[in-house]
Amino acid sequence: MELNFRDLRRYCKGFLLQCSKLDTITQKSSACHNRVMHAYYADHFVLPLPEGHRFPMAKYRMLRDRIAEHLPGAVLKEALPASDEALARVHGPQYIDAVAHGTLAPAAQREIGFPWSPAMAERARRSVGATLAATRAAWREGVAGNLAGGTHHSYADKGSGFCVFNDVAVAARQAQADHLNDGSGWPLQVAVIDLDVHQGNGTAHIFQGDDSVFTLSLHGARNFPFRKEPSDLDVELPDGCADDEYLHALDQALETLDHRCKPDLVFYLAGADPHVGDRLGRLAVTHDGLESRDRRVFDWAWQRRIPTVFVMAGGYGNDLEDTLQAQLNTWRVAWQYHQRWQNVRP
Repeated sequence: MELNFRDLRRYCKGFLLQCSKLDTITQKSSACHNRVMHAYYADHFVLPLPEGHRFPMAKYRMLRDRIAEHLPGAVLKEALPASDEALARVHGPQYIDAVAHGTLAPAAQREIGFPWSPAMAERARRSVGATLAATRAAWREGVAGNLAGGTHHSYADKGSGFCVFNDVAVAARQAQADHLNDGSGWPLQVAVIDLDVHQGNGTAHIFQGDDSVFTLSLHGARNFPFRKEPSDLDVELPDGCADDEYLHALDQALETLDHRCKPDLVFYLAGADPHVGDRLGRLAVTHDGLESRDRRVFDWAWQRRIPTVFVMAGGYGNDLEDTLQAQLNTWRVAWQYHQRWQNVRP
């Protein structure tokens, strides 16, 4: 059998890194049994949207209220804004400046889908800041999340589809930079598991040709964006796809990911929009199906001791309660796996 020494070296380095992380987390958990999971938000920066705008901005504050009421194991923290330096790890300086000062061309602003306002610019930075903070917390504790985020339609030089800056791409690049600054001799390997119903075209384009980031997108074949970018692994689903077919496709995708990538860090986009009641989803996945999906992803990462950052991505329920229920279920599952990282029974 011919050995692929590049893959073998990457696997060995990843194995040693995971051993060192597991030892650190075990020592920390046995000393303090940290039961709280960090949850970052920026919902108090509300965009002044026109009446009848189809984006459900209220869902973010509603989700924070639900988590505060039903999940005492999550500690809610206001996100700080991402700095220009952090954003510039992915986005061009001209685009960053244009978002900050409201000087995007009208067509570029329309493609984002939000009218410009100071609150829009600030919220975009805070959404990235929340994922940056969650990444640092997950690296220490195993699991942490952003109550928003998952802005995967944003490219390096433009926004699209309600996405201004690409929070996961910025956080991945920042984590890789921090890893190298800590004295590690090899790049941090990252996997993006994007289970929003819409393909993560911006993320795929940003990381094309980059062997240090593996992008996986499981999405509706006939849904937005209609011009898709090639991810490392794209799984297209037919309209009306229900639980069994959806979960089978996910199982196969995770198996492929396992063969092709040995990540040190996972970003999970836990979109609620595959739900049968989502007005932009076109799939037919139930709440039980979405919860099974979440458990598969968190368990896949836990079995390999890979810290996981999760973000909410899309959710546009005809009844907003469906979106909130799906998201709250994701947080409950995440908290259970956070407790496993702490060696504490939930």
